[in-house]
Formats: sequence, C-alpha cells, structure tokens
Amino acid sequence: MQPLSLFIGLRYLRAKRDNNFISFISLISMAGIALGIAALIVVLSVMNGFQKEVRVKMLGVASHIQINGFESGLADWQNVMSLAQKNAEVIGAAPFVSGQGMLTYGQTSRGVGIRGIDPALESTVADFAASMKIGELTALKPGEYGIVLGAELARALQANIGTKIQLLIPQGSTSIAGLVPRLRTFTVVGIFSSGHFEFDLNLALIHIKDAQVLYRMESAISGVRLKVNDLDRAPMVARAVAKVLPVEGYVTDWTQQNAVYFRAVQIEKRMMFIILTLIIAVAAFNLVSTLVMVVTDKHPDIAILRTLGASPSLIMKIFVVQGALVGVIGTVIGVVGGVLLALNVSAVVVAIEQIFGFQVISKEIYFLTELPSDLHWNDVSQIAVIALVMALVATLYPSWRASKVNPAEALRYE
Repeated sequence: MQPLSLFIGLRYLRAKRDNNFISFISLISMAGIALGIAALIVVLSVMNGFQKEVRVKMLGVASHIQINGFESGLADWQNVMSLAQKNAEVIGAAPFVSGQGMLTYGQTSRGVGIRGIDPALESTVADFAASMKIGELTALKPGEYGIVLGAELARALQANIGTKIQLLIPQGSTSIAGLVPRLRTFTVVGIFSSGHFEFDLNLALIHIKDAQVLYRMESAISGVRLKVNDLDRAPMVARAVAKVLPVEGYVTDWTQQNAVYFRAVQIEKRMMFIILTLIIAVAAFNLVSTLVMVVTDKHPDIAILRTLGASPSLIMKIFVVQGALVGVIGTVIGVVGGVLLALNVSAVVVAIEQIFGFQVISKEIYFLTELPSDLHWNDVSQIAVIALVMALVATLYPSWRASKVNPAEALRYE
C-alpha cells in the first residue's frame, strides 16, 4: 500500500484539475534538469575523447616509461633492459640516444631534437612504423647516416626523400681556433606524421649507432624507453621498475614527462564540470519557485489535511515527494538522453554537417576525422547524484513553509 505522502504527492504532480500554469512550470524545471544533465554528460565525454585521442597520438611517439642515464649515459643498458622486461606489465623496451642539433638545408635552418633509435626494437615502444608517410623506418642503417624527419619539419626545410641536409652538433672539438661544432651530412630516408604538431616539427630520427658516434657516447646510450600494457598503471610500474634497477639513473613515466599539458587538460575539464553543473543548479532551484506556487495554490487542501489530523511532517513529506519526483524524472531523462547522445555523437555531428552544410571539426587542423567521445560511467553517476541532491535540497524550504500553514488562516476566506 502506498504511503499517504507519496499518494498525495503523485496526485499533486499530475495536477489534473488544478492550475495548468503550475504544471507547465514543473515541466520546465524537469526539462531544465534533463537538458543540463545531458549537456554535461556529452561535454565531459567529448573532452575525455579528445584527451584520449591526444594521449594516444602523443604516446605513439613518446614513451610510457623512460629510464634515463645521467650525463655519461647508461653503459650497462642491456642489463637495464633485461631487468625492466622482467616486469609482467612491460610489453616492449628499446634503447635510445637523445641530443640537440641544428638541421640546415639551403638557406633554412631549424633547431631540433635528435633521437637515435634501433629500428628493429623501436616498433615495440612507439608507432613510428605506422606513422610513416614516405619511406620506411628500416631504411635507417648504421654508418649510412640516414635521417627520418617529422612531416612539419620536412615542410619547414623543404626536404624530401633523398635530400642531403646538414646536421650541426653543438658539442664540438677544441682547436687553436676555439670550439668547432661537429658537422655531418645526412640523407633523408623517410618522413613520419604522428598527428602531434610538436613532435612532427621538432623531432628527427637517426640510427642509434650513428647517434653514438655523433655524440661520442661510445657504447653507452641516453636511456631505455618502455611500453606497458595499461597506460594508467604506468606510474606504478615505473616505481616498481626503479626499485630493481642497480643503475645510476632515474625513471620517469608519461604523466611526469607531459605533466604540464595533462594538468592543464584536467583543470579545463574540472572547470567545465563546475560551469555546466551550475546549469543543473539553476534548473533544480526552479523547483523552489514551482513548489512555492504549488504550496500557495494548495493552502485550502493543506488546511483540510491538518484539520483531519495530518501532522506538519506529513505535509512536508507530500511536497518533498512532489519536488523529488520532478528531480528524479528529469535526472532519468537527462541521463538516458545524455548517454545515448554521447555514444552516438559522431553520427549526430555528421547529420548536423549534412543538414547545415558546414564542418564542425576540420581534420586538417585537428587531425581527427570524427568527433571523439569516451563515456565514463563514474562521470555519469556523479552527475546523477549531484542533480538528485540539488533537486532534494530545492524542495526543503517550500515544503517547510507548507508544514507551517495555519489551518484557520488558510480557511478564513474559503
């Protein structure tokens, strides 16, 4: 059997014979909550999608975990790789030599980061092979001084396959004329496009043996790059690897290497959550005005219930039930609509582009062919709980006012 407060609250919510304007305001409040929730779910899902896409593209070139030597580099790097790969979560390892240099072709010069790699092992930690626009990563041969350029870097230098470019290394040789920088001619054997502008403009790849000769590292290397099977566990894996490495060096993971970028994205996401939550708050607190009007309209009914023995707490529960039902229905509609839209946002964007004839997202600028979306169910649950709490809080004051109605005053002019 239904509790009396729920029975009466449902009757007031349907409002079959009473003020239609109040019913309309209730529907507006319900719709406002639903739209606010749906908008928040979709926006957060799209932001998660962008973050995931950028992270995948960035970590396709960068490393999940990096073991770095100090200035002298890692001498016993084969042992370091062997120890690191004993961790069950490490699925790839590759040595590297990193340094700075200046590439020159014709009248154009660019300062770049030089990374010496082993083409046979690099594919286990990075996606360069899949990112090659022209040429192959395996074209890097020791002693042949081949170089692979990022697409934006090649465009800036106006270089192509077979182009001879000069690489100037700041670590030079001392002579009677002073410090003379080392200069080496390289041949472009490939061009890659990672989809991340920073890497495509500022990174060049050479064979690790050539890099060791160029930077005079003999058999040492700069460090070892690791790939793990779960990106989110990279910090824990990095700490576990650091404990078993008997080397003079340090271990970093991708969250430390790109801390500024990902912290900025996280702050932006948090601020968007707060801003869009305010939309839900506005809709939820519309319930205050709705319930105040309902209470005013129901003064005679409240007075009759009080004279029949209804307690103030029962009266309060009736209007809490009415307001809470508006919040619950609005939340359910918003969650269902938001989840469906977030899961099909790409199709919706395509339909909008076809109907209105404009491009929402340009693949030339964003390197994305569709709007990404990554729905997190914990985000959905948090949004739903916040909306329900706001709706419940909004019902308390009008319900309390209803419980304080004086029966004699309410029936005086009836």
